[in-house]
Amino acid sequence: MRNWSEPKKNKAHIELIPMIDVMMFLLVFFVLISLNVIPALGLKTQLPSASSAQQLKPQKKAIITLGSGEQLQLDGQPLAIDALVNTLKQQQQENQTTTIIVNSDKDVAVERLVTVMDTLRQGGFFSISIATRKQ
Repeated sequence: MRNWSEPKKNKAHIELIPMIDVMMFLLVFFVLISLNVIPALGLKTQLPSASSAQQLKPQKKAIITLGSGEQLQLDGQPLAIDALVNTLKQQQQENQTTTIIVNSDKDVAVERLVTVMDTLRQGGFFSISIATRKQ
């Protein structure tokens, strides 16, 4: 009697090892982002300390970053000081005040900080705050 061997049918199954590799990659990526190991957009600044620093309430705000040298950014986008007021007025909605937060590196000269704040006030923006960190 002849025995015809039938081919074995492979059962479908899910491989766990590649799925675990992908999940570990995602976990490592999000941990590095949350620890600021991977740099975010914008200038790296070290805020000055103030004992009276307080949290701001949610509102329409624009963040101006002054870096060392002549760097200036509005909400993470490089900008010249001449175009600052016009850009802010374009972003501002009618009948809504925009709170401006100046995020200045502690090495920036006070004269430059005053120049930016003076330009903003001449442009009609009066709600200006300086970002600090609590001691």
